[in-house]
Amino acid sequence: MRKIAHATLHPLRSLNLLSQAEIMAFSTTRRDLYQLFRDCALAILNTDSNKDDAAQIFAAYADFDIQLVPQPRGLKLEIFNAPAQSFVDGKMIRGIQDHLFSALRDIVYTDYKILGNSHGQGFSSVQITDMVFRILRNAGVVRPDVAPNLVVCWGGHSIPREEYDYAKVVGYELGLRGLDIVTGCGIGAMKGPMKGAAVGHAKQQIKAGRYIGISEPGIIASESPNAIVNELVIMPDIEKRLEAFVRLAHGIIVFPGGVGTVEEIFYLLSILIAADGTQGIPLVFAGPQSCRSYFEILDAFLRRCLGDEVANLYRIIIGAPDEVARTMKQAVESVHSARRESRDAYYFNWNLHIAESLQQPFIPTHENMAALNLDPSLPGDVLACQLRSAFSGMVAGNVKAFGIRQVEEHGPYRIHGDRNLLSAIDDLLRVLVKEKRMKLGEGEGEYKPCYELV
Repeated sequence: MRKIAHATLHPLRSLNLLSQAEIMAFSTTRRDLYQLFRDCALAILNTDSNKDDAAQIFAAYADFDIQLVPQPRGLKLEIFNAPAQSFVDGKMIRGIQDHLFSALRDIVYTDYKILGNSHGQGFSSVQITDMVFRILRNAGVVRPDVAPNLVVCWGGHSIPREEYDYAKVVGYELGLRGLDIVTGCGIGAMKGPMKGAAVGHAKQQIKAGRYIGISEPGIIASESPNAIVNELVIMPDIEKRLEAFVRLAHGIIVFPGGVGTVEEIFYLLSILIAADGTQGIPLVFAGPQSCRSYFEILDAFLRRCLGDEVANLYRIIIGAPDEVARTMKQAVESVHSARRESRDAYYFNWNLHIAESLQQPFIPTHENMAALNLDPSLPGDVLACQLRSAFSGMVAGNVKAFGIRQVEEHGPYRIHGDRNLLSAIDDLLRVLVKEKRMKLGEGEGEYKPCYELV
């Protein structure tokens, strides 16, 4: 494991000016904020790693350190014992350097300008949406002078080469049609569409292609930003990350993935079911021919959980990456027309109603996981929200430092609910484990579940 003993960095373009007081507080009295930035910085410097266990990454680089050094014209960063893959001939790769300062920008702005002394407690639904918008605006992501063209791509980071190549070809077809890409910023199905779109944009001589990566502190270590991302945003938590996706999206493509992808699907379906067709977001499930059975199983699972009518909210396309891109281009044009007629903003879907239960942070403690109400008699949008929380806990237990500690200390999460509903979940999880979509792993043997269905 190679490390760079010492490096000094200055901002390239992504950091707003910090006051001397902010820098001093960050380095002295706000050690919690410093630790948050230090962890995010290590994850960013660990780009393109094949590890997705945050605890392993932090342990491997326990001697990593990063310091903010005040300067008359701003600040610089001093880095010690950083992962060597972020450097070329002793100099940090510019995209990764920019990501570091993006993370600092978002962490400082969120804490000083938004959270203040509230520590994120007691915000209403309207205030949470405003918070999401302000963070995106501060990062320069929302742009009022740009027509709708943002396609959000979700999918797994632990995928075989064939699926990665397929996602890359879909991205290429999207890029040829002038569409920009938003993903969770990691590898696999998040990197593929961006890489393909970059080639498509180049062929069309589009020099300002956008590859937006949206992450949050809990997941960034297991999904380090890939090198294609040119706009990185760190949201405070997974709920605000998910809201940022759907507020920005003019269309969404879901590639095959694991429990994190299922969490994202349930989050979106909860919103679409509640909207009852009045606030649609174009949604396509797409994968190569080898993934036909994956989507058949996923479709059957969603129908078992939420009823057959849920299938009206999405379209499944197997193979045919050009058809995926044409479908998304047409959908984005329809969104454009609808937003123009309703005078809604192109750059941020203010009119989309998101239930407060989807916005409030779900903390995956054993008590909260056991208290989930997985009852098929619930309204579809409410049940989808509960299922989203269940899968969010599984994500935490798999790859997030907090969740891994919870499982190590207290054993697997115990999830209670209706027998038939839990049976559907168990069937899906067995498929995800069999297809090795739960974690990347390094040959440590069979997957050890972080959950127990009761």
